[in-house]
Amino acid sequence: MARARKTIERMRNNPRGWRIQELKSVAVQNGIEVDQDGTSHVVFRHRVAGRLTVPADRPVKPVYVRLFLDYLARLEGTP
Repeated sequence: MARARKTIERMRNNPRGWRIQELKSVAVQNGIEVDQDGTSHVVFRHRVAGRLTVPADRPVKPVYVRLFLDYLARLEGTP
C-alpha cells in the first residue's frame, strides 16, 4: 500500500507520461476491480466510487490521470 501511496503522490505532482499498467496496479492495491476484455478501454469499478472508463493509450493523457485521482479520492471520501 505504501508503494501505491507514493505512486499516487507522483501522479498528483505530474500527471503526464503514465502507462495504463501503472493505473491498473494502483487500482488493484486499492481494492478496485479492473476490466479490459480485449478492448481499447479499461474500466475501473468499485461499489463506493462507481465506474470510470479510461482509454488504454500510451501514455495515458493527463486528463484521464486526473479523473483517476478524483476517482481514488471518492474512495477515501475526500473531495
